Amino acid sequence: MNVFAHFEQVIGAAIGRLTQRGRLPEGMDLSRIVVEPPRDPSHGDVSTNAALILAKPTGRKPREIATDLALELQGEDGVASAEVAGPGFVNLRLKPSFWPVVIKAILEDGTRFGAGNLGRGEKVNVEYVSANPTGPLHVGHCRGAVFGDALANLLAAAGYDVTREYYINDAGAQVDVLARSAFLRYQEALGEDIGEIPAGLYPGSYLKPVGTALAEKYGRTLLQKSEADALAIIRPFTINAMMDMIRDDLAALNIRHEEFFSEASLHDGDIAEMIAELGARGLVYEGRLPPPKGQPPEDWEDREQLLFRASDFGDDIDRPLQKSDGSYTYFAADVAYFRSKFRRGFKEMVYVLGADHSGYVKRLEAVGRAIAGDQARVVVRLCQLVKLFRGGEPVRMSKRSGEFVTLRDVVDEVGPDVVRFMMLYRKNDAPLDFDFEKVTEQSRDNPVFYVQYAHARICSVFRNAEADLGGADLSDEKLAQSDLSVLTDEAELAIIKRLAEYPRIFQGAVSAHEPHRIAHYLYDLASDFHGLWNRGKELPQLRFIIVQNTHATYARLAMLRAIRYVLQNGLSVIGVKPVMEM
Repeated sequence: MNVFAHFEQVIGAAIGRLTQRGRLPEGMDLSRIVVEPPRDPSHGDVSTNAALILAKPTGRKPREIATDLALELQGEDGVASAEVAGPGFVNLRLKPSFWPVVIKAILEDGTRFGAGNLGRGEKVNVEYVSANPTGPLHVGHCRGAVFGDALANLLAAAGYDVTREYYINDAGAQVDVLARSAFLRYQEALGEDIGEIPAGLYPGSYLKPVGTALAEKYGRTLLQKSEADALAIIRPFTINAMMDMIRDDLAALNIRHEEFFSEASLHDGDIAEMIAELGARGLVYEGRLPPPKGQPPEDWEDREQLLFRASDFGDDIDRPLQKSDGSYTYFAADVAYFRSKFRRGFKEMVYVLGADHSGYVKRLEAVGRAIAGDQARVVVRLCQLVKLFRGGEPVRMSKRSGEFVTLRDVVDEVGPDVVRFMMLYRKNDAPLDFDFEKVTEQSRDNPVFYVQYAHARICSVFRNAEADLGGADLSDEKLAQSDLSVLTDEAELAIIKRLAEYPRIFQGAVSAHEPHRIAHYLYDLASDFHGLWNRGKELPQLRFIIVQNTHATYARLAMLRAIRYVLQNGLSVIGVKPVMEM
């Protein structure tokens, strides 16, 4: 049950009755009306801006409309009072007898509570990580990996048909550099002195196992081939080895993509086909581009080239499709890649990119409009940088690379649950400080510990209940039949009201593509629970298990089971394990 969606319908029906009586005109737009909790809980349980929205089209003062609406809502089921506040808000206070329906709804829906079916099976592609296969993932990739995976979880839970995709950049100069770097490690594995790695190649020790594997498979035969023929063998071998390493690193974070799409596959005909298709629509032409603003790069050429009319679709400039040597640009591959997604039936394409790719937003949106029109949406989400600290001091070096901190370094030290939760505890486009010492503290200042501890405490209560109540029936069905009206303490009502907010928080997170909202909600829910736990220590009559008072015990166990379900639901979106004990 979504309490706020329920009262949105109630308020809509009340507006309809006022319209029928001539107090409001026909045909008003109600789409901007919001029903939400008041900012200050002391003002009530449900608040709406309906009167403020309806004032201008009706020519009436907001408080006049609010007064009419409050009177209309006064007698609704579950409403204790309806009050006009401020410039024209209507605040509803709900009867204590209303709140048990929330617990019953959670026990009925279980791990589906709050999710709804916003997606209705629509196909969504979420592309994330997509790092060049030239080395191990670093901590910057870590945040995008976690955000993309949690967003995919969120959309899937909301009823979308989600494909998690990794775009392998296995074409272009960087993979040639990779192959040459692996060739050196191959020679090294054969006992040759390679000296220092030349500038421009990848010096990381992570390529040594690749060189060893090449030597074991091919012996010295690659040395007997021309460089071009040797590299033609080494290139795919090394890319596969790098992708195996990347998959392994991602698996340590419980991230697994369903689709790995090769950029090189687009060069087999898809790009040429795409250019011909756009050319037939008059969207490709031969022309010149103005020099970049500021100091032009050394490799900039003032020449006639094949251009895509990206500016017709909202981009800043038209984009080149071919380089001077006749090969295709990265942008041409991007267009063909989007076309592939569209032809595969996706209605929404989500790109999760690093903050240094902010310039890609307009061009990707332009590509989407050119290829799909209004039949598909492009959504770009940028992830800001992560700064690592240890006790307040910056962390710079990596055990594996000697140059940067790898994703695996971080996961191996603090565990996947900590990494995932903390990478989502700030909005994706805000910088994030990650302190190894703080994220492993066992205190309320450590959000992941605080949330997992709440779940573990609830599990311990149920273990105690099974022992103290002598094998009593503690099923969802039995707990839902308990007398929930005994939950009258202010802390109990506050936590039930918090539970009631989850569907609204969840649906807002889905609409905004912001899984961090779930992480913040879980912390608030855990904080409410720990407060209730401590209150029971001070007031014995509020303890969860009172053997002599089965009515209160069963009601509180029903409430705890509901809290546990919501914690599990939220943690499943984030991809964090709901631990049973700590």
